[in-house]
Amino acid sequence: MSTSSGRDLGPETVTVRYWAGARAAAGTAEDTFAVAGVLPLSEVVALVLERHPDDRMARTVAVCSVLLGDQPVRSQDPASVLVAPGTVVELLPPFAGG
Repeated sequence: MSTSSGRDLGPETVTVRYWAGARAAAGTAEDTFAVAGVLPLSEVVALVLERHPDDRMARTVAVCSVLLGDQPVRSQDPASVLVAPGTVVELLPPFAGG
């Protein structure tokens, strides 16, 4: 992608941040994924599981609360929640004592 000035902006991305047990399962605090435009949250989760294919990550993601920016997804169907490039997706597993 380039601007009208001809500067190359590179690929569009979605950032996924991992908290607590999700961070431990991923082995990193966040991942950035190149995307070709708007995609459903279910596809973002599939990208996460492709990058971190172990069972621990799959089990952790299954119980996570999700924020898109500062907005909770709650119990919405991940296939119907749209994620635009530039969005930060937060995966928050249940926290003890909180």
